Amino acid sequence: MDPLVFLPGASGRPTFWRPVADRLRDLGPSQLVGWPGFGGEPSDPSIGSLDDLYRWLLQRLPQAPFVLVAQSMGGVLAARLAIEQPERVTRLVLVATSGGVDVSGLGGADWRAAYRSSLPDVPDCFMTDRTDLTARLGSIRAPTLLLWSDADPVSPLAVSDLLLEQIPGARREVIAGGSHSFAEERPDEVAAALRRHVLPLPVPLPQ
Repeated sequence: MDPLVFLPGASGRPTFWRPVADRLRDLGPSQLVGWPGFGGEPSDPSIGSLDDLYRWLLQRLPQAPFVLVAQSMGGVLAARLAIEQPERVTRLVLVATSGGVDVSGLGGADWRAAYRSSLPDVPDCFMTDRTDLTARLGSIRAPTLLLWSDADPVSPLAVSDLLLEQIPGARREVIAGGSHSFAEERPDEVAAALRRHVLPLPVPLPQ
């Protein structure tokens, strides 16, 4: 089984994915990434943009191919990685993310003012980022699961509709009534969906 790598969103906390990772321990090793300067992680003055954060991330990922699971703004980095280094990502899970598309035209609420108010001291690389991967999503080759809620104002289902159109072979599962942070709040359902995605289907026995 390939290692599991979990990227948080703009909260930056490595613990965001802990409840899900704990439920998937039997699948093998996992790595929970925390962003520098967020959630008690040491800051890194060299990181001033999402491009810088992407380069920082590349240096800390497993050398062997891995399954990549990403929440919200972490999904922008995950999608870029799957595009630019496809040999490293065996399976991709994008959760409640923009995936690098403009969500404002798809009904997504602007979260930045409330985010800055609640986290005034964290780096602003997520707030200032305007990455647009729309034209490149078609080059993703990793089997991709889109895990969404039907009640998320930040990344509504319309965003996943666009990603379904753009990412070849992508499929979607919907967590009914979940908030933007449903991956942390409803780990049993999320872990079950990830397990279905990363485990190969059993080969039927010949009749």
